[in-house]
Amino acid sequence: MGDETIRVLVVEDHHVVRQGLVALLNVADGIEVVGEAADGVEAITQYRKHQPNITLIDLRLPRLSGVDVIQRIRMESPNARFIVLTTYDGDEDIYRALQAGARAYLLKGMTSEELIATIRAVHAGKSHIPPAIAQKLAERMGTEELTPREFDVLEQIVHGKSNKEIATELDISEATVKTHINSLLGKLGVSDRTQAATAAIQRGIVPLESLRKPQS
Repeated sequence: MGDETIRVLVVEDHHVVRQGLVALLNVADGIEVVGEAADGVEAITQYRKHQPNITLIDLRLPRLSGVDVIQRIRMESPNARFIVLTTYDGDEDIYRALQAGARAYLLKGMTSEELIATIRAVHAGKSHIPPAIAQKLAERMGTEELTPREFDVLEQIVHGKSNKEIATELDISEATVKTHINSLLGKLGVSDRTQAATAAIQRGIVPLESLRKPQS
């Protein structure tokens, strides 16, 4: 494996960032960018076409999220190796990406040396999680999972809905809404709705994209 060129697919929706990554990697010894993609659907197409050794992928992508891309490709190619490169460090983002099968998680403020070293490490079969990211992941692993219904209620709280509005939206009673809220507050380790909404956004439990969607 020592003399083998590492073939990389770069998946990033911001053109300037993507071109910068491609230029950086193409001058690194032993690394070659074999494909690029600007959205999740294109990423899957390019992966199938090029079969790269490593896929460098953002989490927030048009059409299909980075986590969805990782999951779908790994269903077809279980040995596919992914490095997440993102601006998001919410513990839920980290957890979902690693659960999907990512081998490394880097923030876009990393140095070019760290990026290249991580690509080589993952290609060699290793994983790479920076200490600060590992700490957030450890905290996430120590918390209890929200149920799907608790997540639905939390998402409505983030959108500023009252208990009555949540009950109407989810077709459940207000008493049931209160039960779910009490449970999710405990799981999140917060004491009120405002703190729950803040935690949901900061930790990536409720994606920022959902805040831009019109609510009925």
